[in-house]
Amino acid sequence: MSNVESLITEHIDTWTSAVKTKSSAGRGSSNKRELYGIKKLRELILQLAVRGLLVPQCSKDQPASLLTERLKLEKEQKIKDKKIKKLKALPDIPDGEKLFKLPAGWEWCRLQDVIDVRDGTHDSPKDAIGDNTFPLITSKNFSKGRIDFENARRISEKDHLEISKRSIVEVDDILFSMIGGNIGNQVIVTDSQPFSIKNVALFKYYDKLATLPKFIKIFTEELAVELQHKASGGAQPFVSLGALRKLVIALPPASEQKKIIAKFFELISLCDQLEQQTDTSIDAHETLISTLLKALTDSAASTESGAEQFQQAWNRIAENFDVLFTTESSIGQLKQTILQLAVMGKLVPQGPNDEPASAFLEKIAAEKEKLVKDKTIKKQKSLPSITEDEKPFELPVGWEFERIGTFGIVGTGATPSRTNSAYWNPAEINWVSSGETSELFVGETKEKVSELAVKETNVSIYPPGTLIVAMYGQGKTRGQISELLEEAGTNQACAAIRLVDKATHHKDYVKLYFRKSYAELRRQAAGGAQPNLNVGKIANTILAMPPLAEQERIVSQAEKLLSICDALKEKINCVQSIQLNIADAITYQSLN
Repeated sequence: MSNVESLITEHIDTWTSAVKTKSSAGRGSSNKRELYGIKKLRELILQLAVRGLLVPQCSKDQPASLLTERLKLEKEQKIKDKKIKKLKALPDIPDGEKLFKLPAGWEWCRLQDVIDVRDGTHDSPKDAIGDNTFPLITSKNFSKGRIDFENARRISEKDHLEISKRSIVEVDDILFSMIGGNIGNQVIVTDSQPFSIKNVALFKYYDKLATLPKFIKIFTEELAVELQHKASGGAQPFVSLGALRKLVIALPPASEQKKIIAKFFELISLCDQLEQQTDTSIDAHETLISTLLKALTDSAASTESGAEQFQQAWNRIAENFDVLFTTESSIGQLKQTILQLAVMGKLVPQGPNDEPASAFLEKIAAEKEKLVKDKTIKKQKSLPSITEDEKPFELPVGWEFERIGTFGIVGTGATPSRTNSAYWNPAEINWVSSGETSELFVGETKEKVSELAVKETNVSIYPPGTLIVAMYGQGKTRGQISELLEEAGTNQACAAIRLVDKATHHKDYVKLYFRKSYAELRRQAAGGAQPNLNVGKIANTILAMPPLAEQERIVSQAEKLLSICDALKEKINCVQSIQLNIADAITYQSLN
């Protein structure tokens, strides 16, 4: 076993356990993951390859200095035969560009000294149809290390022949992306069919026996990040031919190039296997958690299963808690399950002496009628009765299903004209935009409106404790709920829910219910590119209402469990950060 293979196996746990996660949507959503450890391992193998540390040197190998002389003669002959243009000689390589100590028999060279670097057309030839047409390949047609001819544009034979005068492409040439967001992507040409290239660098060989295509590809892959930093331009950054030609390359003997190529692809294949196994393991772990948590909520939703089946489902989770909840994604699923069980009446026992929710709702109806009579609020249109099909689960004794609009008042806001500076200056009153619902509470807002804006526009001012729901917005925003800590107006992308009953735990329970219903609420949105909710849909949202006393117990227990989840998530993130740092440290130590 080689030193590199020992390095891989000795630290196999680090390579496979160092995983980065990133939230891909809103609260309770799934996470995207990056197998960071395996990514670092690939980078390490690449670095070792181009530094001559992947395979041992052999004193019998013909030194690279003889290769460079041979390449120089071959290059001069091609210039003499007018196969390539004579380019301005590049400066000698200063010590500052020699980034590591060369192994015995290696030579520092400029890329221009090793291969002919040119590019394709910069024009935009017209599309052509018919049999006598040719593919026009750009970097967009690079797909997993191969050329995607099927989805390439086609151009006429005349345009193809004109482009070929500048850059005819042959088998074993390298195409290198030099523009846009995928600078550094490249493919080795393996197909003999004729085609043209546009905005792509073309690497052609002076002598294929002196510089092997796969080694040049490995070396330029290692420089991809450096090239991205060297890119210039705005929306479409690019790397110039001059910058490519000046690249400094460490050239090994030809025989060592072959050994490096063989070992490199052997180890990269091992990385592929590790990646697949790790992905499969993580997917299986997430599927197991989803299955167990679903069994728990399914048993909770049906009275037929009874308390015994619910307890069995919970015991299966509790007995394996330390093994199951080890990732940010698993904690997210657990939090969503806690919220689900909370609003189904499964987190705390029911109290036989609790006043039923029906009595609580009757008091709210009476209070609401009084507010209408006192002209504190306007009389609202009656909401439709709740059908059996709309009831998502069986309710505990003493609970009731009810629509938000019957025990709350749902309004919205407006955006004062931006052209009237008097609506925004002086900035006096908080004004909430939908993006500010990303946190569970909103205090002082990013923007404020003037008192004049409130007088002359549809901006309404809501008191602290008002619940704010984002009805539309970019990405994860739609469906988020927050709570005002200070009085504020909102824009028209927010729904404001003022509850008739002012009990704190009642407000907290409603907020908890919306947190549970984030994904369901998002699915109710209508529209095309940016689906929207509206005030009517928010008002018609159905909530499972417990007795008021039970609401307080539910909120208390749910917040306690969610806090434990947050602490566990923080611990997991800390461990994950340590794993990522270890992967970085092993990579650094291996190269130094």
